[in-house]
Formats: sequence, C-alpha cells, structure tokens
Amino acid sequence: MSTSGTTPALPRPAPHDTRFDRRLAEILDYATEIFADKGYEGASMRDLSRLSGISLAGLYYYFESKEKLLYFIQQHTFNTIMERLRQRLAAGRDPEARLRIFVHNHVEYSLARTKAMKVLSHEDDVLKNGFGAELAAIKREYYRICVGLVEELAKTEGLKSVGQNARASGGVNTRTAVLGLFGMMNWLYTWYNPRVDPGADVLSREISDVFLQGVRGCASAAKRKQDSPEASRASGKTKARQTVSARRKN
Repeated sequence: MSTSGTTPALPRPAPHDTRFDRRLAEILDYATEIFADKGYEGASMRDLSRLSGISLAGLYYYFESKEKLLYFIQQHTFNTIMERLRQRLAAGRDPEARLRIFVHNHVEYSLARTKAMKVLSHEDDVLKNGFGAELAAIKREYYRICVGLVEELAKTEGLKSVGQNARASGGVNTRTAVLGLFGMMNWLYTWYNPRVDPGADVLSREISDVFLQGVRGCASAAKRKQDSPEASRASGKTKARQTVSARRKN
C-alpha cells in the first residue's frame, strides 16, 4: 500500500484490532493519498475505489460521503497526535524537556505521515457544521497545550519578555511565539527531503533550539530596547510631562 513514499512508517495496528478497524485504517491511508495528490474538491470516491481496489459499494459501507471521509482523516490524525503527546508529557517534569517533547511528537508524526499533514493544512476549512466544530475544538486544545508549555517555561526561567502582556514592554506575545513555532513545524511537508535532511530526533532538536534561543533572546532584546537612546529620550519626555502636570495641579 502506498502512503507517504520514503517517509518512515508508524507502528502497525495492535493485534487486538478487528478486521473492520484494519480495513478502515487502510481506506483512510488511501484516501489521504488521494486528497493530498488531488485536493478534496478534485478527488472522488471513484478515484479512491481505483487506488484501493475496493468497490464503491464497499467504500460506502464504511463512509457515506467524501465529507465524512475527510472528517475521519482529520479526526484520526489529531487524535493520534494528541494521544501520543499526553502519554509523553506525563513522563516529563522539566519545562524545557516538556516543550521539546511537544516539538518531537509533532515533528515525528509529520515525517511519518507527510501526506496526512498536507491534507490537514490544505483542507483546513473545508468541513463545516458539526464536523468542522469538533475538529476546531481539538485544534484549540492542542494550541492551548502549547501555550501552557511556553508560559510554564517563561515562568520557571523568569522570561518576563514572553507572555500574554509582554508586547507592551517590548517583548513577544505568547500567541506570536506559539504560532511561530507551529509555522516551523506545520510546513515540513513542503521542504523535507529524507535524502539530505535529518530524522525526527535531530530535526526536532534543531527546531526546539531555534525556538528556545528565540524566546530566551527576547529578554536581551527587550533590555537593549529599554537601554537605547530613543527609550531614554522617551522616558525623559514622559517624566518632564509628569513634572509639568504636577506643578499645574499645585
């Protein structure tokens, strides 16, 4: 079965999985390939039937529509990432280690399921009504987990230049930092080449290093900004206005 080319495969289904579950997983893999190659709008159930060798009647036995199929792909992908993340975070206590676990978990899955990540990115807003709302809730939870890890790191290390209100003092807002991290991880499928790029362990370490050096460097940048001549002049003007205002009141 063709899935993601030269990218490494994730572990096979556990022995206790039923034949129905195994066939369901196979169909999802084939559908992921079809959606990644042709896009949701360009793909059809007939394309899936030809690629998988399963009759249309057989496919409709598992999925009543193409929309339901896309929903299951995205739900399965997010749930798998989230389940593995929770298990791995439970073993970590150090804030930096936990953030690195988050990055490694995401990168590892991305490299193993390149086409699934492509479908998530390209077909992000296709699903509406209840399907879309359910997936949006999972995404928000995933985002909040990462925000919590970054804020935990900032609190532990005293990084006052990173936080929800840090922008006002020349720092970086947590949302900006977290979405910047996702930007590094979510587009791996567009450039990753296993012939020249490292595996998940090394790549996740490099991405974590870049992110951590960035947020830790915010403190130095904020201090330089506060100590700059421009900041000193602005501070002097503020104090002068305060003095004049106090005199007028007296």
